[in-house]
Amino acid sequence: MVVIVRDSATARLNARKAAAAQSGVLTPDAGSGTKTPPLPAPAVPVATTLASLIPDAPAGVVPADVAAAADVPVNVYYNLTLAEVQRHELALGEAVRAANGAMVVRTGKYTGRSPKDRFIVNRPDGIGAKVDWGEVNQPISPAHNDALFELVAAGLAGKTLYVFDGYVGASVISGKRVRVVTLNAYLHHFCVNMLIPPAALGQPVPTLDAFEPEFTVLSASCVTDEAGWREHGLNSSTFITFDFERRLGMIGGSLYSGEIKKGLFAVQNTLLPLEGRLSMHCAATATPDGTDSVLFFGLSGTGKTTLSSDPTRKLIGDDEHAWFEGGIYNHEWGCYCKTLGLTEQREPDIYHAIRDGTVLENVILDDEGNPIYSDSSLTPNGRASYPMHYIGNHEASRRGPHPHAIIFLTSDAVGVLPAVSRLSPDQASYLFLSGYTAKVAGTERGVTEPVPTFSHSFGAAFMPLRPAVYGDLLARRMRQHNTDVYLVNTGWTGGAPGIGNRFPLATTRALVTAIVTGKMAAAPLTEPDPIFRLRSPVSVADADGVPIPAGVLDPKAAWEARGAGAEYDAAARRLAAMFVKNWADRGFPAELTPYGPVSEAAEH
Repeated sequence: MVVIVRDSATARLNARKAAAAQSGVLTPDAGSGTKTPPLPAPAVPVATTLASLIPDAPAGVVPADVAAAADVPVNVYYNLTLAEVQRHELALGEAVRAANGAMVVRTGKYTGRSPKDRFIVNRPDGIGAKVDWGEVNQPISPAHNDALFELVAAGLAGKTLYVFDGYVGASVISGKRVRVVTLNAYLHHFCVNMLIPPAALGQPVPTLDAFEPEFTVLSASCVTDEAGWREHGLNSSTFITFDFERRLGMIGGSLYSGEIKKGLFAVQNTLLPLEGRLSMHCAATATPDGTDSVLFFGLSGTGKTTLSSDPTRKLIGDDEHAWFEGGIYNHEWGCYCKTLGLTEQREPDIYHAIRDGTVLENVILDDEGNPIYSDSSLTPNGRASYPMHYIGNHEASRRGPHPHAIIFLTSDAVGVLPAVSRLSPDQASYLFLSGYTAKVAGTERGVTEPVPTFSHSFGAAFMPLRPAVYGDLLARRMRQHNTDVYLVNTGWTGGAPGIGNRFPLATTRALVTAIVTGKMAAAPLTEPDPIFRLRSPVSVADADGVPIPAGVLDPKAAWEARGAGAEYDAAARRLAAMFVKNWADRGFPAELTPYGPVSEAAEH
């Protein structure tokens, strides 16, 4: 793997790698000024087999000859500490240390997820009967997946692997024991940062032989299906597959750590709802005394991580949570945020969390080893992964009470939605199933500018089951706990990108503060607008008691300010028509239609 540095820094890295090849010890790395200690001894016996690392296949699920393909020797490093895994990354030339101490890596061809290469094994008598099949959840036959498994087993044979055992979900009641096997030390580092160590849940320190994973992921970045991808029904030689009956996921051909993160999230989004528990694509915060919590739903790039970083509240988590009978909990141990445009002034907590122990993906460094967060020449999807306790006001338990408020974050690329709206329970259900936002540049391959999209549950790409499963669970929890719901537009106002302006972060933060403190619940509301049927506050003050300008709260006023009031009506109707078409195309419940936008046809 090649790291991301300017040309002169690249030359220095190559010289260090050459020295390491001769001595086994890396020469002084950028920003550290010290020699990297020798590699620690393996934490488990060197010799084992791939078969010992994966779950036994249930009878009849996998043919015997396919299962036998895993009887290949491998060498294993097990649950390394942060210090140990960073030494591996440096010695293998997988990373360079930035001046702030972070490990900087390049993920190669894939700098974002590759959703068109993701498949679920379809056994009609298993999970396949419950999956929402389509462009997002693509089926692969058991036989074709078996062929890919044989490729992975052959590709990993004789290799040195990194194994992380831990939990997804900060609950011994409903969290899942998972094992992630990777070829790359950097991906092991990612797991150390992001997955929950058993000791944090009061469980014994795991051992390779004693730990019993409920799901295993094999990350084989060196393996692609060059010869047979068409025959196996794939869209390219890269593949990400999940076999719920075998409890096994495989990632072939991609180094991007987001495939592991979102793959395990999809596992939770499949297994938990079948237990009557809601798995959610959201951030969560709580009051310092832990008496209330707030959820922030939204796709990547809508502001979940930024807006949940609040010095007055404790961070439960920034991306993935579950809502169960005991309240809410984080699926993860760490945070994984976009870095484009990051500054100390705008996001000080995140800025200072990027230090020793952090992984920086696809971020450019200057000649002194300093990250250039404004540089998107490689990708607009630069990322940072760090343990959540790097945020000073984190909630150590990763848990919270039932939420008193929910915020749906939408990045409106049309520029017609209000800055904030308070929703009725039925409106909340409609907008949750619609999941309107804009795909933000870089999060997925091929997305280079904001594109309006609908993604049910604000995360359809990670939700294998039918949308109604998640919608019904959310509606049940909201009503049971009298949770208020708001729609907050973190996107554009006054027009689309290039014409209008994105809402200032300070304005959005002021609105969010009014919600989490309960001030918004007491604000008087407008009458429903004639197109979207949304009600916004007539007036609301920021944290200092200063009223937020009415022109911010009224979306049409921003268009009228540039003499384009009539254009607002046309743009709003176009977006309303997108909502109506999506609702009809998806076959969503007719009884919720009156709580969504009004189509032009319905007005005549």
